[in-house]
Amino acid sequence: MKNILDYLEKTEQQYPNATAVDDGSLRLTWKELADQSRRIGTTFAKKVKPGKPVVILAEKSSITLAAMFGVVYAGCFYVIVDPAQPLARIQEMFQVLEPELVVVNDKSREILKQTSDRKKIYLLKEEQNEAVDRDLLMEIRRKSQETDLLYGIFTSGSTGTPKGIVVSHRAVIDFIIHFTYIFQFESCDRIGNQAPFDFDVSVKDIYTSVFTGAALILIPKELFSTPPVLLDYLCEKEITTLIWAVSALSLVAALKGLNYKVPKEVKKILFSGEVMPVKQLRMWQEALPRAEFVNLYGPTEITCNCTYHPIRGMVSDGEKIPIGRPFPGRTVFLLDDKGKKITVSGTIGEICVAGESLSEGYYHNTEETKKRFLCYSVQKEKEERYYKTGDLGYYGDDGELYFSGRRDFQIKHMGHRIELEEIERALEQIHGLERSCCVMDTKRNKIIAFYLGEIPLNEIKKQLREIVPAYMIPHKIVKTELMPLNKNGKTDREYFRQKIRGNV
Repeated sequence: MKNILDYLEKTEQQYPNATAVDDGSLRLTWKELADQSRRIGTTFAKKVKPGKPVVILAEKSSITLAAMFGVVYAGCFYVIVDPAQPLARIQEMFQVLEPELVVVNDKSREILKQTSDRKKIYLLKEEQNEAVDRDLLMEIRRKSQETDLLYGIFTSGSTGTPKGIVVSHRAVIDFIIHFTYIFQFESCDRIGNQAPFDFDVSVKDIYTSVFTGAALILIPKELFSTPPVLLDYLCEKEITTLIWAVSALSLVAALKGLNYKVPKEVKKILFSGEVMPVKQLRMWQEALPRAEFVNLYGPTEITCNCTYHPIRGMVSDGEKIPIGRPFPGRTVFLLDDKGKKITVSGTIGEICVAGESLSEGYYHNTEETKKRFLCYSVQKEKEERYYKTGDLGYYGDDGELYFSGRRDFQIKHMGHRIELEEIERALEQIHGLERSCCVMDTKRNKIIAFYLGEIPLNEIKKQLREIVPAYMIPHKIVKTELMPLNKNGKTDREYFRQKIRGNV
């Protein structure tokens, strides 16, 4: 099979009346989802030529998912844009994409009116009356190729302009086949979707469901601000699987949500995006001793994840969790500053990824694509494309690969190269301290740490001196009542950078 729709239709035939997606307000069976998608796809195919980007300016919902597949039926690729983002950033995305068609709902329609762009607008309603033009859709499918783009996801750019990462059908198919096989997903699973659709963690939720017939249960984002309500929802919907960002899991644990209620049907918890604090992971392990826990690693540019590490046994304080070994079809290696491969354990280098499922690069940004996607010689007269992640890592004595922070989180202070994430890991070993975030005050050349917890400041410093050298102890440690997450579910470092600049 070369097209995602082949898998959608196979699942439609196998499980026509089973739940495909449920957003709490609207539940669609696989037959209803596919029918709705074909109707929307017929509409889109009459408005835009195949191969073009179609922007969906809407939050996640059952009907948004149908619109995404509708875009694919039209032979185009979808780009989800969160309407809550600043208008200026939305306009920057439009400038990169140059979309001919933008899909809106009643709420986001007003946002689009504020842009000066002349585009075709499609107002998405829950009831679609367009008759399916099967001949049109079949002709589009007949001409499709596995290298056609499936979706685009925007990430921050070093220049300040967002970069649109574009991913093909083949890249997703190759990854999800391995993903669903390794973790043994089945049609009886009920996947609790945490991530917004413009974040690539959701790709695993969506396409694991499509490939297996598992139910996709969309969790409204507002529930994450009230853990008891969230846990009631997980139990009510009988969720079996959580494929979540680290910060979402940590938030529930740190705010004592698991003391209120345990979602006992959960059998698998797979996490990614940041280093998982062992304290919060242990809370989940104690609450769900029979569940499978897996650490996943990989940036959006390589299609979701390139390595995985199943957690064996209860984690202990100070333990560092490996990012593990590559998925089949992937080659993951380390390069030093001179571009030479690192094989010696303990030596830090940049994590690079080759093999299956690399993205096609950055849309309308050839220069940045050439900078991050390179080629190396595998054998004489044969080269292989690889991606430089910008992440640092090293091999442990156990042969596993360990994450060692981002290049842009690495600082040089008092003559020492320091990973801010290493200080955070040390802080989170301290009893009574729940979560932390370290940022560099570049103006004053000082490390500032923010933390959640009830422990006195002097006790933090006392315990920290026992864990890290003096040059790694923050100059200032500030208690905060808020540890906000960005829209991708990660700790919002920019919030704290703004805080030390006096802008928050």
